[in-house]
Amino acid sequence: MDLLLDIAEPGQSLKPHEVRESLERPRHRQRVVGIDLGTTFSLVAAMDVEGRPVCIVDAEGHSALPSIVHYAADGTLLVGAAAQAQALLHPQQTISSVKRLMGRGLAELSTGEGQTPLQLLDGEGGMVRIAVGERTVSPVEVSAEILKVLKQRAEEALDGPLYGAVVTVPAYFDDAQRQATKDAARLAGLEVLRLVNEPTAAALAYGLDACPEADGREGLFAIYDLGGGTFDISILKLNKGVFQVLATGGNSRLGGDDFDQRLVDHLLRVSGLVDPDPHLLQAYRQAARQAKETLSATETASVTVPLPDGTLVQHTIDRISFEAWIHDLIHSTGLACRRAMKDAGVVAADLRGVVLVGGSTRVPLVRRFVAQLFRCEPLCDLDPDQVVALGAAHQADLLAGNGETELLLLDVTPLSLGLETMGELVEKIIPRNTPIPTARAQDFTTFKDGQTAMAIHVVQGERELVSQCRSLARFELRGIPPMVAGAARIRVTFRVDADGLLTVSAREETTGVEQVVVVKPSYGLSDGQIEQMLRDALAHGAEDMHLRLLNEARVEAERVLNAVGAALKQDGDLLAEQELKRIKAAALRLWESAQGEDQERINQEMAQLDRETAFFAQRRMDRSVQAAMAGRHIADFG
Repeated sequence: MDLLLDIAEPGQSLKPHEVRESLERPRHRQRVVGIDLGTTFSLVAAMDVEGRPVCIVDAEGHSALPSIVHYAADGTLLVGAAAQAQALLHPQQTISSVKRLMGRGLAELSTGEGQTPLQLLDGEGGMVRIAVGERTVSPVEVSAEILKVLKQRAEEALDGPLYGAVVTVPAYFDDAQRQATKDAARLAGLEVLRLVNEPTAAALAYGLDACPEADGREGLFAIYDLGGGTFDISILKLNKGVFQVLATGGNSRLGGDDFDQRLVDHLLRVSGLVDPDPHLLQAYRQAARQAKETLSATETASVTVPLPDGTLVQHTIDRISFEAWIHDLIHSTGLACRRAMKDAGVVAADLRGVVLVGGSTRVPLVRRFVAQLFRCEPLCDLDPDQVVALGAAHQADLLAGNGETELLLLDVTPLSLGLETMGELVEKIIPRNTPIPTARAQDFTTFKDGQTAMAIHVVQGERELVSQCRSLARFELRGIPPMVAGAARIRVTFRVDADGLLTVSAREETTGVEQVVVVKPSYGLSDGQIEQMLRDALAHGAEDMHLRLLNEARVEAERVLNAVGAALKQDGDLLAEQELKRIKAAALRLWESAQGEDQERINQEMAQLDRETAFFAQRRMDRSVQAAMAGRHIADFG
């Protein structure tokens, strides 16, 4: 198959006889590509001999491969436009927008995400599976088929096998979704050099393109990335070859598919349909997408949709109505944008530009909203559909050692990472928006005398209690030497690699016993939960802090009561009956207060118990000193 290249500059293309010349490279240059695995379309890009990123196109001249796979009854498998052509005839065997299912379970898929003609099932390991005829497939397998086509396209154009690829993911993809993406690439036979966040890749493409507004590739930029299924916002600082992500945010369950769904809902409503069969539903989805694309260029769009009896009905939709239906979706992106700017410590006036990424940014209302929110006209001189793949190609070239420029990408982790401590509290080890790769360690100790094992529970989120965050992994550190509570020293280290994947180790320092776990969370965790976590953290900040202080007081009360109990058991004979009663009464009051919700009372009762036991502590110390000195001369102590 002859393949062409789609140049980054609008309007340019290579003629067929120029393809091989454009891709000829010195032998020392590795064959690497950047891949944008998108919800609606996927692209693959490489660097040409002049050091420019270009998107590789098929024989028909198309760079965008529809992210659609069709599983025929006879075992035939179609990908891209050929699969798209089967969607109306075989809607339940034709899978689109699979990116929204990556790393997610059936229980997470709410009706709010729209209707689908696909038959979704629970799968092993927690990730949803899709029934296609007599078989079922996972989102990872479907994505792998898309990646295989892109891989083949690239290898034919580059005249040989690929050394590796940089694959992009939404900045707000969680660990499960990132791992699923990496698994899909491996299943397709690709060596993943790195997962790169889509907004970061877009910034890389713009930074090297030296757009005039960037004043020589320097300054602060916002990357507003609204694709078919996900939304990301990143604030980046471009300075002398360093691309530093200062903050990121978004919603991995919001995109152009949701705009389509609003149009589908309207068409079903005016057609009087409540529960359409899969064929009708697929027809309405295609009509909605066509109407959306038409309304980006004109004020009205006419669509023809079928009714159950086979008759065709034409509907006219105007842009004003369409914008009213999607107004709340677009404006919901503003919350994430404002939070990202706050986290980065910048205001709109500090930005040198706003870069638009993703096909959904072609919607006029989106562009007006972005201009109003950031108080400047957005940059869109690079094709928003291609810019992510172009930036990924740059990064792949650099990672393979092909690039002559020295560039550094500093990405961030989107959510805080920590572990559970006593009282079901979260101790954050790596705060959100920490540059990655990174490693941080913190020392912990045992809670009880003679404790020989410690349970490590790794969590992700912004809330103060474990139950309000997301569980990532659990493991145990065994072999801790039995000591008194607080004597052991356990160092827990969190390491996040450049792909955003986490490794946790726990080591007891006196013995060297260690346990390491690569955190691979089960598929099926909610990606939209990330956005909700941040919303909840803001809305319940004061309440969370109260609960944290209350739980900390309860934990300290338990420690004090355990210590007093151990002391009474060992040296209770030092106390008179009335003294013992007084201490037990104070301990009982502390225990009762710890069962309640009054943190101040717990602290007061702890202070009271401390006062009631001060003389007892002195007597115990005297006994210890006497025991140590018994039978020895004063000179023995130097």
